[in-house]
Amino acid sequence: MGHITSKDAYKNLEERINWFTHGAPPSASLYAILQVLYTETEARRVALLPVRPFTAKQAAKIWSISEGKAEAFLEGLCQKALLVDSFYNGVRQFVMPPPMAGFIEFALMRTRGDIDQKYLSELYYQYMNVEEDFVKDLFFATETRLGRVYVQEPMLTNANTIHILDYERASHIIEDATHIGLGMCYCRHKMSHVDQPCAIDAPWDVCLTFGNVARSLAEHGQHARLIDRQEAMDVLERSYAANLVQIGENVRETPAFICNCCGCCCEALQAARKFSPMQPVATTNYIPKISEECIGCGQCEKVCPVLAISMSKNTEGKKVAQVDHEVCLGCGICVRSCSRNSIELVRREVQIITPVNSTHRFVLQAIEKGTLQNLIFDNQAFANHRAMAAVLGVILKLPPLKQMGASKQFKSIYLDKMLSSKSKQN
Repeated sequence: MGHITSKDAYKNLEERINWFTHGAPPSASLYAILQVLYTETEARRVALLPVRPFTAKQAAKIWSISEGKAEAFLEGLCQKALLVDSFYNGVRQFVMPPPMAGFIEFALMRTRGDIDQKYLSELYYQYMNVEEDFVKDLFFATETRLGRVYVQEPMLTNANTIHILDYERASHIIEDATHIGLGMCYCRHKMSHVDQPCAIDAPWDVCLTFGNVARSLAEHGQHARLIDRQEAMDVLERSYAANLVQIGENVRETPAFICNCCGCCCEALQAARKFSPMQPVATTNYIPKISEECIGCGQCEKVCPVLAISMSKNTEGKKVAQVDHEVCLGCGICVRSCSRNSIELVRREVQIITPVNSTHRFVLQAIEKGTLQNLIFDNQAFANHRAMAAVLGVILKLPPLKQMGASKQFKSIYLDKMLSSKSKQN
């Protein structure tokens, strides 16, 4: 590896990052970001790592060093939140998080002295708020979205409360989590460094992570602080009161995060405003309904994070609120803001489909983006029949059109035979 130049090291790392379904389009800003986050040696070595979870023994073989040295090097990457670790059957495994939600955010989830966070924030702002390629790829490259919105549960009527499903409740995610981490809001931290502080002065300590991600971030580098369920519920209540939108990983089971987002700082909500009516995240299954008692005060218009509400005149010339259903996220902030109780949330006529888990979401997005082979044939990975079985299991449960897309990308006789066999059984 000694002959690889510094430029080659970061170029190879960029290519490795883009094995993810949602990667990071190359630009001068991206290379500057990577140079802040990774040393040249780290960039060179991480570029060789598998996409799927791997052990120190596997890394040692890839890097041609001892297992002990590999373990120590991987530990250093975990301390910087460039890797997260987990344990499977007692064996420690490592995995590189994607750019988002992942290592880009982790670098600003606490105050750090080992990197220049102001300079990094300026680079992030250029890459994500000025340049458009990354945001477009992250939020609009696939039909299946990375994130989804949670409805503000206290704003639901009794009838809707009865019908809301567990996975639609942020409170259920908190109750069901094995670990809960609390970190600093990356978005508001970033914007403060570029002299654009949060317009609504929203709290910073509201970034929630769950499960293994929370544990790893807390144990290594203290990028998050482990909290109990009651404190997590308090975070939700503070976020509701601050008119923040709850956006979590777009899965039904064990999501890795829930962010509490403002329209002025959050990249997803900014994208919703900039590229309206395209929606960068999956909406809730609810939509606000304006009653005849609306007096047109405009408060709901003022607090809507994606500018989905406007004031118009009805047939009688009376000023009333009007909701653009194509843009609305169904978060419920407008309901909370209405002092006359003139807005209620009702179920959408067409229900939103949420992927079961992360594997399901990865496969759907990979099919839609044409990168399924990256999940199955990792360029540096060792054979992993368990991972292959998980991917194929998801494919076999997909609708026929999605299966066809998978089959075209994954030119495997084995997969084609499995799909054909399933078709005959049906």
